[in-house]
Amino acid sequence: MSQDLLKSLVWMDYRLAVLFTVILPLILLIWAFAQRSEAIERLLIIYWRVSSLLAITVYLMMGNLPIAFMSGFLARILIPVGLWFWVDLNEEINEISGRPLKLGFTAWRWAVSVYSLLGALFSIPFLQCAISQAAFATPFCQVWQEPPLGFKNWIHAGYKPGFLGFLGIVGLIIYVLYFAYFVVFRLGKQGRSAVEQ
Repeated sequence: MSQDLLKSLVWMDYRLAVLFTVILPLILLIWAFAQRSEAIERLLIIYWRVSSLLAITVYLMMGNLPIAFMSGFLARILIPVGLWFWVDLNEEINEISGRPLKLGFTAWRWAVSVYSLLGALFSIPFLQCAISQAAFATPFCQVWQEPPLGFKNWIHAGYKPGFLGFLGIVGLIIYVLYFAYFVVFRLGKQGRSAVEQ
């Protein structure tokens, strides 16, 4: 694959990520609050918790840290799991009578799931960037740095990449600790129910 084509695909991926993982779920969350649709609200709040790994990944990329490739890959796997895992929320959403919110939410849930899984497949060759410092330094891996650095220059122009990477590492540690707590303590107790018992 040529470097120009790869660069175009990377920028397209970041643009799609902003649309599917930030803008649309934010609109749906506001809409769900306005319509008082508790099941959709709860599932979207769970989505934001899970997808925060994508924001952490962007900060790791701004800090030029290879682990960003692994966290981005895992985020793309965890997002569909988080959206479809909860039996009680799935049943409640299925019972909602045909309203535009349910249709929009269902369409987005399928679209972001397909986008995330295809993105995970596409990113498998780039996992070498997380493992090998030599691979990380190649243009093949460094092309992924361009969009986060553009974001840095737009939002965090006065901050050094090392500080932003530090924020990413702190975020990743908190995320891993919360995820471990969920798996070890809450999952066994509440199973696939989103509501604590």
